[in-house]
Amino acid sequence: MNAADIFGIVIFVLIVSLTMYVTYWASKRNRDASDFYAAGRSLTGMQNGFAIAGDYLSAASFLGIAGLVALHGYDGFMYAVGWLMGYVIVLYIVAEPFRNSGKFTLADVLSFRLSQRPVRSASAVVTLAVTLFYMVAQLVGAGAIIQLLVGIPYEFAIIFIGILMIIYVSVGGMLATSWVQIIKAVLLMSAMIIMILFIGVIFNFNINSLFGTVIDTNGVQFLEPGQLYTNPIDLFSLGMALILGTAGLPHLLVRFYTVPSAQAARKSVIWAMGIIGIFYILITFIGFAASSLVGRDRIMEVDAGGNMAAPLLGAYLGGGEGTFGGELFMSAIAAVAFATIIAVVAGLVITGAGAFAHDIYTNVIKRGEVDSDKQFKVARRASLVIGIVSILIGILAKDMNVAYLVVLAFCVGASANLPVFIFSIYWKRFNTTGAVASMLIGTIAAVGLVMIGPSVMGDNAIFPLANPGVVSIPLGFLSAIVFTFLGKRDEEEAKYSEMTVRANTGIEAE
Repeated sequence: MNAADIFGIVIFVLIVSLTMYVTYWASKRNRDASDFYAAGRSLTGMQNGFAIAGDYLSAASFLGIAGLVALHGYDGFMYAVGWLMGYVIVLYIVAEPFRNSGKFTLADVLSFRLSQRPVRSASAVVTLAVTLFYMVAQLVGAGAIIQLLVGIPYEFAIIFIGILMIIYVSVGGMLATSWVQIIKAVLLMSAMIIMILFIGVIFNFNINSLFGTVIDTNGVQFLEPGQLYTNPIDLFSLGMALILGTAGLPHLLVRFYTVPSAQAARKSVIWAMGIIGIFYILITFIGFAASSLVGRDRIMEVDAGGNMAAPLLGAYLGGGEGTFGGELFMSAIAAVAFATIIAVVAGLVITGAGAFAHDIYTNVIKRGEVDSDKQFKVARRASLVIGIVSILIGILAKDMNVAYLVVLAFCVGASANLPVFIFSIYWKRFNTTGAVASMLIGTIAAVGLVMIGPSVMGDNAIFPLANPGVVSIPLGFLSAIVFTFLGKRDEEEAKYSEMTVRANTGIEAE
């Protein structure tokens, strides 16, 4: 073990120690369900903005986008744009009414004017499905990446990450999870800025010099569309899922409950957009720099998917692979990737625990007749069970290509969650029949089309598109409309005015 390896271990220990201290600190403030689910609504807009960025910028963003840009140029950049643009919808349509209308989960918003048990049941199923898809993709990618970066066997990496996320959530709740995400966002942005400064020195802080080198290395077509996405319909479908799906991801939506007001919710979105926007600009430059300095062949030699582009670039900037400086820089990148992973999976666990404990157990099984202390205990147990199940699935899925699950999570969010949220807030005629139908049909369509598409069936695919959003998203909205008119009109319309007042003013919002 050389000095660079020891340095990497020290960084890992420091990150784990810091997050464990945060968890211990948060546990002292975790007294009831509100503290567990919503951090006692104590975060400021800026703090929540950093936490949202920390939750959203997963390992797929940090390592995956850099690799896509390094291997596929312009098309990799287009992937990043879709993820960022989704926050425009979150800012103008979702953030304020969501914060004002709910309490702990997405189902709280829907059940305010719709029938409690069917809506909560359907919403919990969708939430758990999205959480599972996203979780498995994160864990499988995390195990493989940490194995490459640090040399820890895949299974041990999954178990270690799983144990940490269970401790963060079950002991520290949303407050600990939020601060772990804030720490991760700061570490991630700091690492990227340092890399950009090194790249700037190499290219004399001249963008033309960077892109000139990219063209000399890969050809001018590298900066044109069509390197990765040859089917424009598939690209359009992917864009729909990423842009609309952001506003339907449960683990991001529940973050708006952690602030004390709708104004703070809007501020948190603006902070998140700024941080995420800067991130995707920087990661694009990092990807192009990796393609020209490290080389596409070397990146694909280490990992065919390109996930090692950023760490390999870090090694180059530190003096080259095998050198002390290069290994030191790569160890730092590995530590940041580790922090990225644990922050995202912790946010997913607490969302899944909320869907089960608050929606299914408290409001469906017990019909709301559960005190705060009991719900708090059930939520902590649920987080433990979800964490264990996730670890087992992550280990079993070791050799599977699960990259499509991230896009599938966005697609389900856009097909099943976004229609019912928009119609519940903005359409008076909307009813329980339309909501349940939209959530179930949207989910089944998104999952079913992926299962019979090229991501799973390869050349034998029945459905031609890898990204089913162009079909499943309109189907989700259409189902909501059609089944609303087929359902009966009742007191659900009468509560629409009350819902409108609450969503837009925050009156009586908890």
